[in-house]
Amino acid sequence: MIKIKSPREVERMRAAGKIAAAALRLAGEHAKPGVTTQQISRIVHDYIISCGATPSFLNYNGFPGSICTSVNEQVIHGIPGPYTLREGDIISIDVGATKDGFVGDCANTFAVGKIDDAVQRLIDVTRQSFFEGLKFAREGYRISDISHAIETYVESQGFSVVREYVGHGIGSQLHEAPEVPNYGKPGRGPRLMRGMTLAVEPMVNAGGAAIKVLPDEWTVVTEDGKPSAHYENTILITGGDPEILTTGED
Repeated sequence: MIKIKSPREVERMRAAGKIAAAALRLAGEHAKPGVTTQQISRIVHDYIISCGATPSFLNYNGFPGSICTSVNEQVIHGIPGPYTLREGDIISIDVGATKDGFVGDCANTFAVGKIDDAVQRLIDVTRQSFFEGLKFAREGYRISDISHAIETYVESQGFSVVREYVGHGIGSQLHEAPEVPNYGKPGRGPRLMRGMTLAVEPMVNAGGAAIKVLPDEWTVVTEDGKPSAHYENTILITGGDPEILTTGED
C-alpha cells in the first residue's frame, strides 16, 4: 500500500533529508586519492549520529556499512572497507539518515581527482536523467512516466539503464511501495498523488546493462567491467512542482 504523508510527516522527512544531503556532501568532500572507503563511512557515520539521527543502511537486512561506497564498475551496495581511492577513480556514495522515525535517502557519484572526460559524461548524464524523470513527478502522471523519461534520456546518450534495481517509495521505512523503475513504457503503474514520497535513483552503465552480484552478496558490478554511476534524491509529490527533500537547503 502506498502511504500518503501528512504535513507533519513531510516535515520530519524534510529534517531527515537535510541530514542525509549534508552527509552526502561531506562524503564527497572526502572522496580524494589516498582515502579509504571505510574512512569516508566513519566520517559520515559520526556526522549522522551528531545530528541526532541514525545511519539508515547500517544492519539493514544485514548490510555491514553505514553508507554504500561503490567504486568504478561497482553499481550499488559497495561495502566500505580498506580500498584506497586512487586518482581517476569514481565513487558512488549512497547515504540514508533516519530522524524521528523518518528516512532521507540520496546518492551521487564523485570524481576522485582528475577523471576521463568520457567518465565525467557518464556522471553528468546520470544526474541529468534524474531531472528528466523529475519533470513527470507531478500529480496526475503515473510512476512509469518518470521511468520512461529516465530511460529515454539515458539511451539517447548512448548509455544503459540498470533494470534489476529500482527506486522506491520512502517514509517511515527505507523501502516502501511503490517501486520506481528507471525504464518502461509511459502511462503505467500507480497514479502520482500529492503527499507521496519517492526515492528516484537512476543507475547508469557506460557499457551494457548486464550486472552481477559479487560473492559478498551485496556489491553489484557491471558484467563488462565498465564504469557505472548513480544519482538519487528523495522527492515529494505536491500540487505543483515536486519538492526535493534531500537538497539540504532551507
